[in-house]
Amino acid sequence: MAAVGSGGSPAAAGPGAVSAGTLEPGTTTAGNVKHLVLFLHEAVLVQYVDTLKLAVPSLIYTLQNNLQYVAISNLPAATFQVTYQLKILTTALFSVLMLNRSLSRLQWASLLLLFTGVAIVQAQQAGGGSPRPLDQNPGAGLAAVVASCLSSGFAGVYFEKILKGSSGSVWLRNLQLGLFGTALGLVGLWWAEGTAVAHRGFFFGYTPAVWGVVLNQAFGGLLVAVVVKYADNILKGFATSLSIVLSTVASIRLFGFHVDPLFALGAGLVIGAVYLYSLPRGAAKAIASASASTSGPCTHQQPPGQPPPPQLSSHRGDVSTEPFLPKSVLVK
Repeated sequence: MAAVGSGGSPAAAGPGAVSAGTLEPGTTTAGNVKHLVLFLHEAVLVQYVDTLKLAVPSLIYTLQNNLQYVAISNLPAATFQVTYQLKILTTALFSVLMLNRSLSRLQWASLLLLFTGVAIVQAQQAGGGSPRPLDQNPGAGLAAVVASCLSSGFAGVYFEKILKGSSGSVWLRNLQLGLFGTALGLVGLWWAEGTAVAHRGFFFGYTPAVWGVVLNQAFGGLLVAVVVKYADNILKGFATSLSIVLSTVASIRLFGFHVDPLFALGAGLVIGAVYLYSLPRGAAKAIASASASTSGPCTHQQPPGQPPPPQLSSHRGDVSTEPFLPKSVLVK
């Protein structure tokens, strides 16, 4: 995914991209509405084949969002937050199948740990470890979470594959996703609640709480882009762990959720698995290499006045030092 950020530049676009690459939003044409409209017309309508490719992940993301509402309606918030981390497992598996990405032993171990933690939490939920509302169906909630994780993993990897195989930027692809998502959402709304919307209006039921959820979802999507650009996957792992803790605390205060030892064990395993999966692949190798270079049999003396040669500079561009967590996981 490192090459994606430069995909929108004219040099990376190649001769077949005509002038669309020079009209990328946010470059020298920032604020030029005419050039922005020409760019969008070229990228979305003229190159309609690339636009149609985004219909598949957009449909899946729309389905995933609806499945999340079904899941959160039938599971406690803390249980949902822990179980939803299965998207890391599904994303990793689809990355192996679709992108030919290899997994190390630590990756496989962390995924096994993740699955074990989620299974323990679900066993606690099925055993009635904490009181739940009568209208909640844990079986339906679990099925919705699993389906949402599968759709999230496939759509994320498919989206990453599209980004790597084209010259369009992430922002353009997100715009195309949004166009299809809005259209598909409106079709689903008309099919399921068309009569009610016609009688009561489109914004009926939009309470301040609903607007808060909408704004939070929009802000969360922008925040993911910031994480991809400025943070690393270790910080992403810590953020995920913190979200599980905060969801648990909020569930205790707002819904009377009871944390028993079984839930604490499962959540702890999930948090540990997320952290292990976020560790850099080449961290252990780099440390071992540095240790060998300082304590090895080499007795070469550096001439006075000259700086010592770098020991690990060759590893900075190595693929083995990339974070474990695929960028697909960061795409919501």
